Amino acid sequence: MWIEQNNKLVKEYEFEDFKEAFAFMTKVAEVAEQMNHHPWWSNVYNKVTFELSTHDAGDKITEKDEALADAIEAIFEAM
Repeated sequence: MWIEQNNKLVKEYEFEDFKEAFAFMTKVAEVAEQMNHHPWWSNVYNKVTFELSTHDAGDKITEKDEALADAIEAIFEAM
């Protein structure tokens, strides 16, 4: 479940290892590029953390963030 925190949608995903986490990030990158909406994320070994907000809207959550969150969730569920 995505959590709204400090005007951002936040979520951490955990994987078996770094390779799986990186494969997930690669798939997210492709979708983010298609949507022209690029997330803030971090990766440490098997964990990937996202913070989504829209810079052009004053760093607030918008429909773009909700759509990207849904897309990220779909990628995770398909892995």
